[in-house]
Amino acid sequence: MRLFRTPKTRQERRARRHLRIRQTVQGTGARPRLVVYRSLKHIYAQLVDDEQGVTLVAMSDLVKGVEPQGKGKTGVALAVGKLLATRAKEQGITRVVFDRGGYPYHGRVRAVAEGARDGGLEF
Repeated sequence: MRLFRTPKTRQERRARRHLRIRQTVQGTGARPRLVVYRSLKHIYAQLVDDEQGVTLVAMSDLVKGVEPQGKGKTGVALAVGKLLATRAKEQGITRVVFDRGGYPYHGRVRAVAEGARDGGLEF
């Protein structure tokens, strides 16, 4: 007997994967969680302190000052990761835990992580 219905849509499957990830990944004040959200056109990343329930730093490709570091949306995602890292270092944050948000770790999600590492954040 099944207790829950099987997720049918792509969004439901991603939400279920994200909940599974969130069971193990938790951000603290000393080591916040770097969350990535990917839409069809844009990429968003933020640092979250789960103990306080606040967002410490947020970044997206819609913010002024984001210049693509390569071709297409992956280059934009790399730039978002680097800019997020510089803003985090201004607030004294150097170590984070990565939350891929239920997405596979490749493409734009990986580019955000690599940009953050290039910017000086430790995972």
